Amino acid sequence: MVRDGYLYALALITAGILVGWFTQPAWAALPLLLACFFLWFFRDPERDIPDSAGAIVSPADGKVTDVSTITVGGQKKVRISIFLSVFDVHVNRSPIAGIVRDVRYQRGRFLNAMNPASAEQNEHNVVTVEGDGQAVVFKQIAGLLARRIVFHPKVGDRLQRGQRVGLIKFGSRVDLLLDAAAGLNVKAGDRVRGGASVLAYLQTTGELVSAASHSVTEGAR
Repeated sequence: MVRDGYLYALALITAGILVGWFTQPAWAALPLLLACFFLWFFRDPERDIPDSAGAIVSPADGKVTDVSTITVGGQKKVRISIFLSVFDVHVNRSPIAGIVRDVRYQRGRFLNAMNPASAEQNEHNVVTVEGDGQAVVFKQIAGLLARRIVFHPKVGDRLQRGQRVGLIKFGSRVDLLLDAAAGLNVKAGDRVRGGASVLAYLQTTGELVSAASHSVTEGAR
Protein backbone atom coordinates (compact mmCIF):
# COMPACT_ATOMS: atom_id res chain seq x y z
CA MET A 1 0.00 0.00 0.00
CA VAL A 2 1.30 3.44 -0.97
CA ARG A 3 1.40 5.80 2.03
CA ASP A 4 -0.91 8.28 0.29
CA GLY A 5 -3.71 5.73 0.45
CA TYR A 6 -3.64 5.70 4.24
CA LEU A 7 -3.61 9.51 4.38
CA TYR A 8 -6.62 9.89 2.09
CA ALA A 9 -8.50 7.08 3.81
CA LEU A 10 -7.83 8.41 7.31
CA ALA A 11 -9.10 11.87 6.37
CA LEU A 12 -12.26 10.43 4.80
CA ILE A 13 -12.93 8.04 7.69
CA THR A 14 -12.62 10.97 10.10
CA ALA A 15 -14.99 13.02 7.94
CA GLY A 16 -17.42 10.12 7.79
CA ILE A 17 -17.46 9.76 11.58
CA LEU A 18 -18.04 13.49 12.07
CA VAL A 19 -20.76 13.65 9.44
CA GLY A 20 -22.51 10.62 10.91
CA TRP A 21 -22.22 12.05 14.43
CA PHE A 22 -23.57 15.52 13.68
CA THR A 23 -26.20 14.55 11.07
CA GLN A 24 -27.44 11.04 10.40
CA PRO A 25 -25.40 7.79 10.23
CA ALA A 26 -26.54 7.21 6.64
CA TRP A 27 -24.70 10.34 5.49
CA ALA A 28 -21.41 8.78 6.60
CA ALA A 29 -21.67 6.12 3.86
CA LEU A 30 -20.24 8.27 1.05
CA PRO A 31 -16.96 9.32 2.72
CA LEU A 32 -16.50 5.79 4.08
CA LEU A 33 -16.98 4.31 0.62
CA LEU A 34 -14.48 6.82 -0.79
CA ALA A 35 -12.02 5.79 1.93
CA CYS A 36 -12.33 2.17 0.79
CA PHE A 37 -11.78 3.28 -2.82
CA PHE A 38 -8.56 5.11 -1.96
CA LEU A 39 -7.23 2.14 0.00
CA TRP A 40 -7.88 0.01 -3.08
CA PHE A 41 -6.58 2.57 -5.58
CA PHE A 42 -3.23 2.98 -3.84
CA ARG A 43 -2.57 -0.76 -3.64
CA ASP A 44 1.02 -1.78 -4.32
CA PRO A 45 1.24 -5.52 -5.06
CA GLU A 46 4.51 -7.42 -5.14
CA ARG A 47 5.66 -8.51 -8.60
CA ASP A 48 8.00 -11.22 -9.91
CA ILE A 49 10.63 -9.30 -11.87
CA PRO A 50 11.99 -11.11 -14.98
CA ASP A 51 15.75 -11.68 -14.95
CA SER A 52 16.25 -12.34 -18.69
CA ALA A 53 19.24 -10.53 -20.20
CA GLY A 54 18.22 -7.33 -21.97
CA ALA A 55 14.60 -7.50 -20.81
CA ILE A 56 12.76 -4.18 -20.56
CA VAL A 57 9.82 -4.45 -18.20
CA SER A 58 6.72 -2.31 -18.22
CA PRO A 59 7.00 0.85 -16.11
CA ALA A 60 3.27 0.72 -15.37
CA ASP A 61 0.11 -1.35 -15.31
CA GLY A 62 -2.37 -0.66 -18.08
CA LYS A 63 -3.24 -1.14 -21.73
CA VAL A 64 -0.78 -0.68 -24.58
CA THR A 65 -2.46 1.89 -26.81
CA ASP A 66 0.31 2.52 -29.32
CA VAL A 67 3.54 0.97 -30.59
CA SER A 68 5.16 3.16 -33.22
CA THR A 69 8.44 4.49 -34.59
CA ILE A 70 9.13 8.18 -34.07
CA THR A 71 12.10 10.49 -34.63
CA VAL A 72 13.69 12.08 -31.58
CA GLY A 73 16.70 14.35 -32.02
CA GLY A 74 17.25 12.96 -35.50
CA GLN A 75 17.27 9.34 -34.28
CA LYS A 76 14.67 6.65 -34.83
CA LYS A 77 13.04 5.44 -31.61
CA VAL A 78 10.30 2.97 -30.80
CA ARG A 79 7.57 4.45 -28.60
CA ILE A 80 5.34 2.24 -26.49
CA SER A 81 2.39 4.06 -24.91
CA ILE A 82 0.55 2.61 -21.91
CA PHE A 83 -2.78 4.03 -20.69
CA LEU A 84 -3.64 3.70 -17.00
CA SER A 85 -7.31 3.86 -16.07
CA VAL A 86 -8.46 4.57 -12.51
CA PHE A 87 -8.82 0.79 -12.08
CA ASP A 88 -5.12 0.06 -12.70
CA VAL A 89 -2.28 -0.03 -10.17
CA HIS A 90 -0.63 3.40 -10.42
CA VAL A 91 2.77 2.62 -8.93
CA ASN A 92 5.52 3.14 -11.54
CA ARG A 93 8.65 0.98 -11.84
CA SER A 94 12.01 1.27 -13.56
CA PRO A 95 12.04 -0.55 -16.92
CA ILE A 96 15.73 -1.52 -16.66
CA ALA A 97 18.56 -1.72 -14.15
CA GLY A 98 20.87 1.25 -14.43
CA ILE A 99 21.69 4.78 -13.34
CA VAL A 100 19.31 7.73 -13.54
CA ARG A 101 21.03 10.10 -15.95
CA ASP A 102 18.36 12.77 -16.32
CA VAL A 103 15.03 13.83 -14.82
CA ARG A 104 13.08 16.64 -16.45
CA TYR A 105 9.71 17.83 -15.13
CA GLN A 106 7.53 19.89 -17.45
CA ARG A 107 4.33 21.67 -16.46
CA GLY A 108 1.51 21.62 -18.97
CA ARG A 109 -2.11 20.86 -19.70
CA PHE A 110 -4.34 18.02 -18.51
CA LEU A 111 -5.78 16.60 -21.73
CA ASN A 112 -7.27 13.12 -21.82
CA ALA A 113 -4.28 10.73 -21.73
CA MET A 114 -5.75 8.86 -24.73
CA ASN A 115 -5.24 11.98 -26.84
CA PRO A 116 -1.95 11.70 -28.82
CA ALA A 117 -1.27 15.40 -28.12
CA SER A 118 -1.09 14.66 -24.37
CA ALA A 119 2.44 13.22 -24.78
CA GLU A 120 3.85 16.70 -25.42
CA GLN A 121 1.24 19.14 -24.14
CA ASN A 122 0.31 17.59 -20.80
CA GLU A 123 2.24 17.95 -17.58
CA HIS A 124 4.90 15.23 -17.63
CA ASN A 125 8.14 13.94 -16.17
CA VAL A 126 10.84 12.52 -18.46
CA VAL A 127 13.35 10.08 -16.96
CA THR A 128 16.45 8.67 -18.65
CA VAL A 129 17.95 5.48 -17.22
CA GLU A 130 21.24 4.14 -18.60
CA GLY A 131 22.23 0.54 -18.09
CA ASP A 132 24.50 -1.95 -19.82
CA GLY A 133 25.67 0.70 -22.29
CA GLN A 134 22.20 1.69 -23.48
CA ALA A 135 19.69 4.32 -22.40
CA VAL A 136 15.94 3.93 -21.98
CA VAL A 137 13.62 6.92 -21.59
CA PHE A 138 10.23 6.74 -19.94
CA LYS A 139 7.76 9.56 -19.55
CA GLN A 140 5.16 9.89 -16.78
CA ILE A 141 2.26 11.86 -18.28
CA ALA A 142 -0.59 13.43 -16.31
CA GLY A 143 -4.10 12.80 -17.65
CA LEU A 144 -7.53 14.37 -17.43
CA LEU A 145 -7.91 13.40 -13.76
CA ALA A 146 -4.25 12.96 -12.81
CA ARG A 147 -3.02 16.09 -11.09
CA ARG A 148 0.18 14.96 -9.47
CA ILE A 149 3.23 13.08 -10.74
CA VAL A 150 5.56 11.54 -8.16
CA PHE A 151 9.13 10.41 -8.89
CA HIS A 152 11.42 9.61 -5.96
CA PRO A 153 14.96 8.84 -7.32
CA LYS A 154 17.46 11.56 -8.16
CA VAL A 155 20.02 11.91 -10.94
CA GLY A 156 22.91 9.57 -10.18
CA ASP A 157 20.82 7.03 -8.26
CA ARG A 158 21.19 3.38 -9.26
CA LEU A 159 17.97 1.50 -9.93
CA GLN A 160 17.15 -2.16 -10.19
CA ARG A 161 14.91 -3.52 -12.94
CA GLY A 162 11.31 -3.31 -11.72
CA GLN A 163 12.18 -1.11 -8.75
CA ARG A 164 9.39 1.19 -7.56
CA VAL A 165 10.16 4.78 -8.54
CA GLY A 166 6.92 6.75 -8.10
CA LEU A 167 3.33 7.01 -9.26
CA ILE A 168 0.79 9.15 -11.12
CA LYS A 169 -2.47 9.81 -9.33
CA PHE A 170 -5.90 9.03 -10.82
CA GLY A 171 -5.60 7.97 -14.44
CA SER A 172 -2.66 8.73 -16.67
CA ARG A 173 -0.24 7.53 -19.33
CA VAL A 174 3.34 6.31 -19.50
CA ASP A 175 5.45 6.36 -22.67
CA LEU A 176 8.60 4.33 -23.14
CA LEU A 177 11.23 5.27 -25.75
CA LEU A 178 13.61 2.54 -26.91
CA ASP A 179 16.32 2.03 -29.47
CA ALA A 180 14.80 1.22 -32.87
CA ALA A 181 16.68 -2.11 -32.87
CA ALA A 182 14.82 -3.35 -29.78
CA GLY A 183 13.03 -6.66 -30.13
CA LEU A 184 9.39 -5.89 -29.33
CA ASN A 185 7.39 -8.26 -27.17
CA VAL A 186 4.02 -6.45 -27.10
CA LYS A 187 1.50 -4.91 -29.47
CA ALA A 188 -1.31 -2.37 -29.22
CA GLY A 189 -4.22 -3.76 -27.23
CA ASP A 190 -2.11 -5.88 -24.87
CA ARG A 191 -2.56 -5.58 -21.11
CA VAL A 192 0.68 -5.22 -19.15
CA ARG A 193 1.73 -5.24 -15.51
CA GLY A 194 4.37 -2.92 -14.11
CA GLY A 195 7.65 -4.67 -13.33
CA ALA A 196 6.38 -8.06 -14.52
CA SER A 197 5.53 -7.78 -18.23
CA VAL A 198 8.44 -7.72 -20.69
CA LEU A 199 7.81 -5.06 -23.34
CA ALA A 200 10.96 -5.59 -25.37
CA TYR A 201 14.51 -6.89 -25.38
CA LEU A 202 17.65 -4.84 -25.92
CA GLN A 203 21.00 -6.30 -26.84
CA THR A 204 23.25 -6.33 -23.80
CA THR A 205 26.90 -5.23 -23.93
CA GLY A 206 27.94 -8.86 -23.92
CA GLU A 207 25.70 -9.66 -26.87
CA LEU A 208 27.05 -6.66 -28.81
CA VAL A 209 30.64 -7.76 -28.21
CA SER A 210 29.77 -11.32 -29.24
CA ALA A 211 28.08 -10.08 -32.41
CA ALA A 212 31.09 -7.89 -33.28
CA SER A 213 33.50 -10.79 -32.71
CA HIS A 214 31.36 -13.04 -34.89
CA SER A 215 31.38 -10.40 -37.63
CA VAL A 216 35.17 -10.12 -37.51
CA THR A 217 35.55 -13.90 -37.64
CA GLU A 218 33.23 -14.16 -40.64
CA GLY A 219 35.13 -11.40 -42.41
CA ALA A 220 38.47 -13.14 -41.89
CA ARG A 221 37.31 -16.31 -43.64
